[in-house]
Amino acid sequence: MCAAPNSTTDMTLPTVSIVIPSYKAAHFESCLRSAVGQTYTQTEILVSDNCPTEEIRQICSRYPGVIYQRNPVTGPDNVLASLYSGRGQLIKPLFDDDILHPFCVERMVAVMQADPRVELAFSASQVIDIDNQRTETRHPYTASGHMTGAAMQQSMALGMRNFVGEFTSVMFRRQTLWNIGWKELFRLPGHDYTLGLADVAAYCNLARNALVFYIDEELSYFRYDQRLQSNSNPYANPHFGNCFSDYVDLIVSSHRDNVIGTAELLEQDYQVAALSVRLGSVFPQTQQARQRYLDYCASVAAAGAAVAAPVAPDAPSADGASHE
Repeated sequence: MCAAPNSTTDMTLPTVSIVIPSYKAAHFESCLRSAVGQTYTQTEILVSDNCPTEEIRQICSRYPGVIYQRNPVTGPDNVLASLYSGRGQLIKPLFDDDILHPFCVERMVAVMQADPRVELAFSASQVIDIDNQRTETRHPYTASGHMTGAAMQQSMALGMRNFVGEFTSVMFRRQTLWNIGWKELFRLPGHDYTLGLADVAAYCNLARNALVFYIDEELSYFRYDQRLQSNSNPYANPHFGNCFSDYVDLIVSSHRDNVIGTAELLEQDYQVAALSVRLGSVFPQTQQARQRYLDYCASVAAAGAAVAAPVAPDAPSADGASHE
């Protein structure tokens, strides 16, 4: 990873859309205040509200300038609606119970402005609980710097880990988002990740053939607590098993994408089997994903054998000459 930039190359300040797909009202005002309180002021704050009550709308009404839209769709569709509603050159997602550090947008804009090849910026983050107590510090690297999108995907696939973090931890370019398209953002070759690792699939698509920049500062706070009704809570999310099984499918997608080689694909068999044994009784999705992995590996092996097989010579003709 290379050193962080010291200054921007373009003094024109882009507009950043801080987009907040919302459903839970309990911590929403703290979330919204962290968006309003950014040191970088060239922003639009857009709230896409799917709360069953009027609480979020009422909170937004107390903050002039916040763009509020009522959204009838739920879950991933609400996330997509908020992302594609942003009108700024840069998009900064923020989920309804997470918090941004006051310098978050400023730091990320500096990175994106310094190098137009960077399509995705992310930072170190902190996990907090329902009482705002710190529970886990996440610093995936020891220094700021960049990597290729392919290296990011390879590391996540082979390590079966999302070191980038949740959507609250990233910033990306609006034009790239639109180039990918609504229907493809959460898809990678051979699999739809909407119910599980939608964020990981989006990062891979956004950073394809580009650079990713990591900022080694805690710029966001992800709220996790099993008392919360959240997609990160296995007791509240009926599709929680997909968050594990999708890592198996990510290995296959990465091979289809030529991000990992065949040797790396086949070497993951032990890890895939271990995941299925450990979680299969609780999350049957992991067993199904293992079977998809085995079927794909078998097809790859068969294709390789066909290519490697020697070509039989033409049968001789009656006069002993071979056919042309």
